Amino acid sequence: EKSIIVFDASGSMWAQIDGKTRIEIARETISNVLGAFPSDRELGLIAYGHREKGSCKDIELVVAPAAGTGAAISEAVNKINPKGKTPMTAAVRMAAESLKYTERKASVILVSDGIETCGLDPCAIAEELEKLGVDLTVHTVGFGLADQGAVAQLKCLAENTGGTSSTAENASELEAALT
Repeated sequence: EKSIIVFDASGSMWAQIDGKTRIEIARETISNVLGAFPSDRELGLIAYGHREKGSCKDIELVVAPAAGTGAAISEAVNKINPKGKTPMTAAVRMAAESLKYTERKASVILVSDGIETCGLDPCAIAEELEKLGVDLTVHTVGFGLADQGAVAQLKCLAENTGGTSSTAENASELEAALT
């Protein structure tokens, strides 16, 4: 099974939790979790909001899914500087397509700290991906969420594809959720 982590690099990732920015916490946590990730599992990374402010098209496949990519993903996440908007729904769709979800089992792990800001409906897109996919699962981790609307969107993305939805308020909760 191939998987892709979809990483939120929207501007709000600079917000702080206990005196540390969300982006710093996310970088450290992803490194820790990937250290224990089975190296034979194929894993990739998509980031959004990391290159331009105000763009809904700023979504990039940073590391293509392959075995043994843990170190490359950690390194990439460490270099990401949050800037932009939250096109999380389009990013999840891009992840599914990169995984050839209509042909084989695939899973997407979305780590996001906010609500969709690019006008797509996460619930509807999740339903569409579920219908077209062979066995697509979207797992969501909401990190430092203040907005109940964001919580609902992340839950919907996961539930409509048979995935798990968790929220994390700090580093240890984020690590537990990702693990």
